[in-house]
Amino acid sequence: MLDALHSLMSTLVPTLAIPFPDLRPEIFSLGPFDIGTMTVGPFALRWYALAYIAGLALGWWLLLDMAKKPAIWGGTPPYSAPQADDFILYATLGVIFGGRLGYVLFYKPDILNDPMSILRVWEGGMSFHGGFLGVVIAILGFAVSQKVSILRLGDAVATVAPLGIFFGRIANFINGELWGRPSDVPWAVIFPAAGPEGRHPSQLYEAVLEGLVLFVILRLAVYRFGSLKRPGLTSGILVLGYAVFRSIVEQFREPDRFLSNLPFGLTMGTILSVPMFIAGIGFIMFAMRKPKTTTPA
Repeated sequence: MLDALHSLMSTLVPTLAIPFPDLRPEIFSLGPFDIGTMTVGPFALRWYALAYIAGLALGWWLLLDMAKKPAIWGGTPPYSAPQADDFILYATLGVIFGGRLGYVLFYKPDILNDPMSILRVWEGGMSFHGGFLGVVIAILGFAVSQKVSILRLGDAVATVAPLGIFFGRIANFINGELWGRPSDVPWAVIFPAAGPEGRHPSQLYEAVLEGLVLFVILRLAVYRFGSLKRPGLTSGILVLGYAVFRSIVEQFREPDRFLSNLPFGLTMGTILSVPMFIAGIGFIMFAMRKPKTTTPA
C-alpha cells in the first residue's frame, strides 16, 4: 500500500512543481542599429546589472548615513561622507573583478579556453567568495591611501554587504542559474535549463538567509548591541554568519558538475566557507578582548 502511494506521489510531483516564471534576463533591449555600414548593439539592461546597481546604491546610502551618526561608533566616525562617496568606486571594482575571477577560478575554469568570455559579466556567473576577496582588497587599498582604520571601515562595509548578496541572489533566480537539487517540496521550481523535475529554489534560500536575515542580525548588532564600538566585531559577525548560512544552503544547492564528486559529500561552497568560518570566529574573539570605543564625538 505504501509503495503504491509513493509511486502515485512520484507521478504527481512533476505536475505539482511550480513552472519557472516568465522572466527574461533583459529588462528591455534596444537595437541593433544600423549606422552607415556598421551595426551597433543591441543594448540591453539586464536584471543582473540592476541587482548590482541596487546593492551598491543602497550600500552607499547606508554608509553615508552611518558617517553622520557618531553615537553608533562611540565617537567620531572613521570616515567622512566624501570618503564614502570615493570608496564606492573601489567597492564596485572589487565586487565585479573579484566576483568574476572567483567564479572562473573556483567554478568554471573551462572559461579560460575563451579568455574574452571572462569579461562578459552580463551573461551571469559571479562568485561571492571571489567578490568578498575583491572587496577586502578594496578596503585595504582605500584605507591605506586615505589613512582610515582598516577594521572600522571593514565593519561599516560589513553592515551593508548583505544587501548586495540579497539582490545578487534574486538576479541568479531570474537568470535561472545556480538552481537547487531535485526535490518534491510544494514550492519546487522547474528551471528551464535544469530538466523537467522540480528543484529547490536555492537562490531564494540564499537571498533570505545570506541577505535579509544576515542584514537584520547585523543591524541589531550595530544599533542594539553597539558592535561598531568594538573594531572587527561586525566584520566577524558577517563572515561567520555567511559561512554558516552558506553551508546550510549548500545542502539544497546543486553542485557544479565537475565538482560533484568531492569527498565526504562536500561542495566547493562549503569548502570555501570553512576559512571564512574560522576567520569570523577569530575576528570576534579579537574584538571582544578590546574595550569598547568611547572617544568623544
